[in-house]
Amino acid sequence: MRMTENGEDSSRSQPDGVLPRGAPGGKDPGGVSGDKRPVNPPTEDNKPTMLLNDTLKFPQDVGDQSSKTGLHQPRPPLLPKPPALSKGGKSSSVEEVRSRRLKHSQESLTDPAETGSSTDSLKEDSTVTGVFTLSGAATLRNGQGSIVEPLSTPTGSPVFRARGQSLSEYERRPLDHHSDPAEQRVRSSKVRLSPLQPSGPLPALEQSLASESLRTANRIDRDCVDYAIVPGRAGPERLHLHRNLSDSRLLDNMVLDNTSVNSMKSTFSVLNPIRPRDVRNRSFLEGSVLGSGALLGAEELDRYFPERRVGIYIATWNMHGEKGLPNNLDDLLLPTDSEFAQDFYIIGVQEGCPDRREWEIRLQETLGPYYVMLYTASHGVLYLTVFVRRDLIWFCSEVEHATVTTRIMSQIKTKGAVGIGFTFFGTSFLFITSHFTSGDSRVYERILDYNKIVEALALPKVLPDTNPYRSTSSDVTTRFDEVFWFGDFNFRLSKDRVEVEVLLNQNQGVDMGPLLHHDQLSKEMKDGSIFKGFQEAQIQFIPTYKFDVGYDVYDTTSKQRTPSYTDRILFRNRQVDDIKVIKYTSCSTIKTSDHRPVIGMFQVKLRPGRDNIPLGAGQFDRSLYLEGIRRRITRELKKREAMKNQGSSTICSIS
Repeated sequence: MRMTENGEDSSRSQPDGVLPRGAPGGKDPGGVSGDKRPVNPPTEDNKPTMLLNDTLKFPQDVGDQSSKTGLHQPRPPLLPKPPALSKGGKSSSVEEVRSRRLKHSQESLTDPAETGSSTDSLKEDSTVTGVFTLSGAATLRNGQGSIVEPLSTPTGSPVFRARGQSLSEYERRPLDHHSDPAEQRVRSSKVRLSPLQPSGPLPALEQSLASESLRTANRIDRDCVDYAIVPGRAGPERLHLHRNLSDSRLLDNMVLDNTSVNSMKSTFSVLNPIRPRDVRNRSFLEGSVLGSGALLGAEELDRYFPERRVGIYIATWNMHGEKGLPNNLDDLLLPTDSEFAQDFYIIGVQEGCPDRREWEIRLQETLGPYYVMLYTASHGVLYLTVFVRRDLIWFCSEVEHATVTTRIMSQIKTKGAVGIGFTFFGTSFLFITSHFTSGDSRVYERILDYNKIVEALALPKVLPDTNPYRSTSSDVTTRFDEVFWFGDFNFRLSKDRVEVEVLLNQNQGVDMGPLLHHDQLSKEMKDGSIFKGFQEAQIQFIPTYKFDVGYDVYDTTSKQRTPSYTDRILFRNRQVDDIKVIKYTSCSTIKTSDHRPVIGMFQVKLRPGRDNIPLGAGQFDRSLYLEGIRRRITRELKKREAMKNQGSSTICSIS
């Protein structure tokens, strides 16, 4: 085959420069004249490789060949043919446009963001049908006026698709045998890209299946983040809440990364969507421990407590009968060294203030709107109050209480005990606060007080025993899963004051063991004569009795009482390790009594329960709640007003 200097086959007789199948001098459809590569016969397997032959055609070529059905044609030359274009009468304008389009086409191919002007420039002249680059790539305008781009394939042949049109949509269109033959040839020669194989190992994903740029839509403030990654019992780490805000069903369906959980929280908060079907079918009055949909069952328990542990805060304080209350109870209930508030607050008071209602309002004012008073009971000047997070009140049973006096005369109610019992989910709780007989040497009387209380405290009354096989009628502490007993037990240190002060000076804030060797209660518990089955956390604080009111000095009166650990918190559980101690200390900032308050924080194991227990149905002291919140708001307004006045005031100095 002879080629002209313009790259044109001089032996062609057709005006479009393409020989028809079977014409004299025609080449095999599998190759091009002068090509030394092996010629492949036209088969069904190699049809898709013959793309350039069928797609790189000018409109006049397509028009001339519209009646032909051949699918394979020789490869056209790499350079465009001005003489062929001249037949359309536009050779002079095409030469000018071609140089301009060549520049813009090359810029478009090197512009991944498609910010160049090649697309706009192509709109200037609708008569130009194609612009070729020197590399053989082309940007064509099809018969419908849309721009088509080449897609490189493994065989090196370009595959064209309309810009903005998906490949799958194009391929799904049925092949119409009456349609344009050029379109049929393009569609029939479509090449499917083979899957790309990675050259090396892929980088590990960082617990996220989303792009980093797409994971910032629902971010929340750091002070609102309530989630943390905690190790699971078995398997990979899972995301749980720091404090009981998790919905396990939502977490299971989400990508396990912090941002996804934060996004879930900002979208769903802590409320789980309720389906109408669940509202129709679910009954909270029936259920079993493992039953699906039970209010106190495992599903609801895991939703609120993924780790199945509830936070308990206990405070015991002998108020010394003082009428004046501390100005601020934050240090008593909300210590600054605690990261989180607890779920239950139980406050026991001995020798309480005369105005019990005022004391309860002050407690509500301190805890604020997050908590409601579940129950309160008293026995003379013994007060016992239970607060619970308001969103957990629905899982509490009815609350029962009982009292016991240890005085000979039952009308005198300064010594004795008051107990409160209830069930939370499937775990029963008993809280007892008591005041035993005073006196340095009256250990035996205090043991009698204990024995009378465990035998006479009539609890539970209506509530079912969660484990009756481990209960005894002679000991109320055996009839509950978790028992906390706290108060002023009045056990002393069996040493004179001088020796105790020497030990305090040597071991203050380091180790209280030398002092506790002389503690009467520790000795009696070790002997098994009192508080059988109870435990106490390690004591690392100084004795809480007896101080001069308002000072950090032990008794300076003529009696010179020996400092002692009279105020204690003990606990007992049916199952080993159900109760975990978080903190056990005293509150040294409250000095309105000769006793320092003692506080304890615990994590208690929870179990699913049955819905056949008498539910409390969300009952709480509403009037107390409203009064406490009103006082809290008033206090805040006064504080702001004082700060405003202080900022606007000026101080004049006279020299």
